[in-house]
Amino acid sequence: MRITKCRWKIEQDYHQLKEGLGLDHYEGRSWNGWHHHVTLVMLAHSFLTLETLRSKKNFWVDPAKDSA
Repeated sequence: MRITKCRWKIEQDYHQLKEGLGLDHYEGRSWNGWHHHVTLVMLAHSFLTLETLRSKKNFWVDPAKDSA
């Protein structure tokens, strides 16, 4: 069951990368251009994942709010 859940999460992430972030929009021919495009898409995906997790209650403690 755990492996099935992992597979589902991977498929969801891949779908988000393709549909929402444009992973499949690259039409260039160079390795450097493709690498640059994929790197930016992965960065955007990481940012969105962290923002989603941060918005969930009690995900992590914000030091700026704790010091006040």
